[in-house]
Amino acid sequence: MKIIRTSTVPGSLNTFCRGLLCELREEEGYDVVAVSSPGEQLREIAERESVRVVPVPMERRISPVKDLKSLWRLIRVFRREKPAMVHSMTPKAGLLSMLAAWVCRVPVRVHTFTGLVFPTATGLTQKILILTDRLTCACATHIVPEGEGVRNDLVSYRITGKPLRVLGHGNVRGIDLAHYDRTPDVEARAAGIRKEGVFTFVFVGRLVRDKGINELVAAFRRLNKELPATRLILVGPQEKELDPLSPGILAEIVGNPAIEAVGSQADVRPWLAASDAFVFPSYREGFPNVVIEAGAMGLPSIVTDINGSREIVVEGRNGIVVPPRDTGALRTAMEDFLENPGRRKDMAAAARGLVASRYEQSFVRNCLKEFYKEIINNKICNG
Repeated sequence: MKIIRTSTVPGSLNTFCRGLLCELREEEGYDVVAVSSPGEQLREIAERESVRVVPVPMERRISPVKDLKSLWRLIRVFRREKPAMVHSMTPKAGLLSMLAAWVCRVPVRVHTFTGLVFPTATGLTQKILILTDRLTCACATHIVPEGEGVRNDLVSYRITGKPLRVLGHGNVRGIDLAHYDRTPDVEARAAGIRKEGVFTFVFVGRLVRDKGINELVAAFRRLNKELPATRLILVGPQEKELDPLSPGILAEIVGNPAIEAVGSQADVRPWLAASDAFVFPSYREGFPNVVIEAGAMGLPSIVTDINGSREIVVEGRNGIVVPPRDTGALRTAMEDFLENPGRRKDMAAAARGLVASRYEQSFVRNCLKEFYKEIINNKICNG
């Protein structure tokens, strides 16, 4: 039984399906093919997962001419491969793959919404995004929202009338708890980052406006002036072309010695282990894995009241939930962690257990495998 998994760029498959494609091939007996834009990570997937890969260039942004070329290439691939199922993720791959799979009459067509852009968009942009998501759903036979928040948005904006299936507790990746742990090696590396007597907040992700970095830096600046024994570590790359930070915030990041922007890190565990609290003030998410990773490392979190984040963080139990785009509320929550160490430690103690009970990787993957068996068998039985 052949399955094709698609994403716009190979980094998405490389992150979300690491180890999964190999399991589907070896344990479940599927013939698995990965399709995404060409690149080194696609070759890495082929070698690590021992699956065939097919490069098909796809643009992340709207590009009518290039999108039509990508659609035609996908149609040719699907006609040649004749899969029983095509399962897409990420917006552009979802639209193009579901269209191509519908044209080729692929029996089972699945799209996973790992996040929605249109709820925070406005005007014509929002209308175009809604239209493309409706078209994706119209061509799909099964739709999987990553979390109840994404599901509710798909319903409230009337994106589709088809049944929506949230798998497990919502997360589609799961977390390897043996990896995300305070092992002796991780603690040894964290020792070189940690500053005794200084309370450290850490953010992990892209340093862009939509991740709430403008508000985070502004909130920390106010906090640090009153409580100088604090610091903020920013782990992740900037995307100046796509979603730049304000000039004032960029200047603050560079000029404030209490803020450390360390760029992308291949292994974020030492940075999490060296910190006292995790802060993730994003404007929109599907189901942010980094919040799960922080919890697995025993960190209490401050997150915004958005899809995914509010499902992972239970107010007062493993963190604090604040309104998005609210610098004042963010600063108050950060100060709360400093002024109530006992409460913060209780949240830290609960964080890993909550992650283990909901998002352990084998549980998440088993939910997907059972879903695959169900929908493929139903299609075979019902023609």
